[in-house]
Amino acid sequence: MESTDLAAIRTALTTERAHLAEMIGEAIVAPGQMTYGSQAAAASQVFEQQRDLALRDRSTAQLELVEAALARLDDGTFGTCLRCARPIAPARLEALPWAAMCIECQTARDRERR
Repeated sequence: MESTDLAAIRTALTTERAHLAEMIGEAIVAPGQMTYGSQAAAASQVFEQQRDLALRDRSTAQLELVEAALARLDDGTFGTCLRCARPIAPARLEALPWAAMCIECQTARDRERR
């Protein structure tokens, strides 16, 4: 990859890291005290809390991918598939700068996990 491409990717990854860190740092509101007749409201609050926790977990996992991509940029292995060691397509890296595998290896890995 050209150095200008790597600079743009580093900027995108750094921006994504800041965004994810902000999302992870947001407080999750606990359900309030349940009173008689408020079961539906309490259920809605619990649902929202569970949704927020799931989104935080997803953001945390995404942040790990972004951090790993930045580490690969630093050590010079960015853009090389971790599984087959072939170059990752530039279009894939443009769309998903944190991609660690080429599309073929990622597809195979996804099938293995099913």
